This record gives sequence, C-alpha cells and structure tokens, in this order.
Amino acid sequence: MALTTVCVQRAYLLGNLDERVTNAAARGLGGVKVGPRTATDLAFLNEQGQAAGTLAARLDATDGTVTAAEVIGHDGRPSPVTAAQRAALAGIAADGSLHTRYVPGLGTYRIAVLGGDGLYVLTGLPMDDVQAMLNGLVVVEAAVAAAGLTLACCVSAVVVRRQLRPLGRVAATAVAVSRSPLGSGEVTGLIRVPERDTDPGSEAGQVGAALNRMIGHVESSLARRQRSEERMRRFLADASHELRTPLASIAGYAELMNRGTRKIEPDLAWRRVSAESARMTGLVEDLLLLARLDDGRPLESAEVDLAALVAEAVWDARAAGDGHDWQLVLLLDGPALVTGDEARLHQVVANLLANARAHTPAGTTVVASVETAVATAPESTPESTPESTPESTPDRCVIRVRDNGPGIPPQLLPTVFERFTRADASRSRTSGSAGGAGLGLAIASAITTAHGGRISAESEPGRTEFTIELPCAESALTTTAAHGHPEPLNDAPPEL
Repeated sequence: MALTTVCVQRAYLLGNLDERVTNAAARGLGGVKVGPRTATDLAFLNEQGQAAGTLAARLDATDGTVTAAEVIGHDGRPSPVTAAQRAALAGIAADGSLHTRYVPGLGTYRIAVLGGDGLYVLTGLPMDDVQAMLNGLVVVEAAVAAAGLTLACCVSAVVVRRQLRPLGRVAATAVAVSRSPLGSGEVTGLIRVPERDTDPGSEAGQVGAALNRMIGHVESSLARRQRSEERMRRFLADASHELRTPLASIAGYAELMNRGTRKIEPDLAWRRVSAESARMTGLVEDLLLLARLDDGRPLESAEVDLAALVAEAVWDARAAGDGHDWQLVLLLDGPALVTGDEARLHQVVANLLANARAHTPAGTTVVASVETAVATAPESTPESTPESTPESTPDRCVIRVRDNGPGIPPQLLPTVFERFTRADASRSRTSGSAGGAGLGLAIASAITTAHGGRISAESEPGRTEFTIELPCAESALTTTAAHGHPEPLNDAPPEL
C-alpha cells in the first residue's frame, strides 16, 4: 500500500509540474513574439505570476546555443546565471518534450523548449519541492508500514500462541501417554486430552479428539491383551495341573510295579494305569478340539436330525447313569434338521447330559427336549383375520436339557462356559476321582458357536436349564414352506 501510494503521488506531482512547465514555456514564447524579437530578450520574466526559481533562456535559431539565461530569485527579481549553469542547459532539442537536468547551484529542473517563427525559448521549474514532498511521503509511509507490520506481527504472535495452547496441551498429553508402561500391559487409566481441547470446530480440537480416540483404542486393546494373557496363564496352569494328576498316578503305579511290592496287585495297578491314561488322553483330545475350534477349522457339514441325535444321547445317558430319571420330549411340527457335524453335535448333548448326571444326586429328573422356533413373528393388521394370517416358518431348532437338581451356584453361573470351570473350586484330584476337568461346557459352547448357534444357561435351586439354538437346514425350511406344517410327530411328549 505504501509503495502504491508513493508511485501514484509521484506520477501526479510530476504530471502537475510538467503541465506548469509547458504553460510557462508557452507564455514565455508568447512574450518573446510580441517583444523586440532580439536574441537576448527575457522581458517576459518580469511579468506577474512567475514562480520563484523559474529558469528562462533564449536559444540561437541556428545552432541552439544559449544566448541569454536568467533565473527568478526568492525576491521575485530575475538574475543572470553563470556560465556553468548555462552549459547545463545546452543540447536540449526544441521539440516541446520535457527534460530533467541538474543545474549547478540551482538544483534539479524540469525543462521544456518551445519555438516558432525563428524564436526559441527555454523554460524550467525546480523539482526540489516535488522531490522533498516525495521523500517526506516515503519516510512517512515507511514509518507507518514498519509500525503496522510490527503491530501485526505482535498481534499475530499473540493470537497464534493463544490458538496453539490447546495443541501444546495435546502434545503434553501424548508425551504423558508415551511415558506410561504400555509394554508391560498394565492399564491403570491413561490420561485424556481435556474436553475443552477437543472442539471439532478447530484444527487443534480435531487433533485432540483424534488423540483421545486413539488412546481409547490403545487402552481397550491393552485391556483385551491383558485379559487374554490372564486367561492363557490360567488355562496353562489348569491344563498343567490336570495333566500332572494322571501322570503322577501313572508314575506311582509304575514305580510300585517295578518294585514288585505286594501292597497292590499287578492287575489293579494296570487297571489304574489304563484308567489314568484314558483320562489323560481324553483331556488332551478335549484341548486339541478346543484349539481346532479356536483356529476356526471347518467341521464336517451334513444334514443332522436333532430328534434322533438327542434320543440316542438320552439312551446313552440312561445306560451310563440309571439312577436318574431320563425323559425325552419332542415338541415338533416337522423335521428338526440342521446342517453340521453330527458327531460334534452329539458330543454337545452328551456333555450336557453328563454334566447333569455328575452334578445332581440320584433320583433327579433330567428332561431333554427338541423343538422348533421362529425368530420373529409377522405383525398382524386390523384387516387381517385368523384365516388370512400367514403361518410363520420355523427357522431355529432348539434343544433344552433341564433337571430339578440343586442348581448351579450363582457366583459360578456367569463363567460356567469358560474352560476349567468346576463347581468345586479346589484343584485337588485323587486317584479315581469322578470329577471332570471343567472342559465339557466349554466344548459345548465352542461347538455350538462353530455351527452358528448359541448356548445359554439358567439355574436356580430345583431347576437348571441349558438351551441350545441352531439354525435350521435349508431343506427343512423348504419342506415346511412348501407343504405347510405336518401333523405332530406324537400326540403326547414321549418319555423314557
């Protein structure tokens, strides 16, 4: 702005000065024409209105040399110029254009030469006033510009520092988080960026909000990793204990047989060794199955009739524990077909029945039922009638195992499907103990999840129920949709 102002002001002042010089030269030429027409006549300088410092000269018509030259002093009277000053005026063409010359002792002049009828007049006006005004303007503009820039820099520095304070607090939060013991997996509550520094309307606020989200993700990831490590340590400790018990029994009986002691019969020792070996083999197989399910390895896929599968499992349970009252209930309007691994699904039902047999006293009634269910029922409208309402197609097969035993302890119910969860918190094992390793329900949950279903448990004194829900096979859905609901398979629930 200062540079533009100076350039515009200079152009205006020089244009005004040039106009005055041209007018003065025209008046001088006019005064010479009405005078005696001599080569030294400068009488027009005595006319009123001539500015102080006005320079006038007469030029020879043949060679353009200066024949006479005078300058008006501060008193308003013309006085002759020196030879050096006259020499500075030589060589100016009489074309009416403006020239700038420095005249010794007088300063810089703006000069024009006009001629006509063999008469040539040189007229000049000093440029010192214009130069002084321009120099003063440059000084003022430079001072104002410097002050304005200084003020702008100070204001900008204050504003920028104030605006960057939230970013500084965000950086401090990041430094504090980086100093936390993240590598050890300890999560004690990482600090967050203050709420006032997470305004999405500013760039610093967006950075703060993004950092808070990242800290939350890091904290949740560390918490999950810590829980996973704790479960792994517990799993390894429990697995080591479960494997150590049969190994200790096998080693003990083997040592007794090697010594040839008569405290125990060889046949009994071999039976105990075989039993403990079978127990250890079963535990290892269960652990391998859980590992395969955790890795997501595919299971066999075929149509499985749950009614027949549950019936076989109930018969097997009855043969293994005849001290319980085993019952089978089929609440079906059609085939209970699912797609999956028949052997694994049988293992799920067998584990639930074995769990009921192991944790309930003799005489307990255990009921295994199979039914179909609908996930969502169609909404009825005021215009619909019972005859016009479409029947819902079952899309889930449900297996329930219920007993009237003492129930699961309330503190154990939330973790009943976790590995190595036992009703007896003690890890002690004795040779011949009938207690399981606490993997049956964990295996049942893993197999059910691998088949796209879910398993749940409800328990209170006198009633414990495990529920398994599995998606129906496509063929069962197609058959039911095409032929409608067939007649029930049984008029009354069959019991064993």
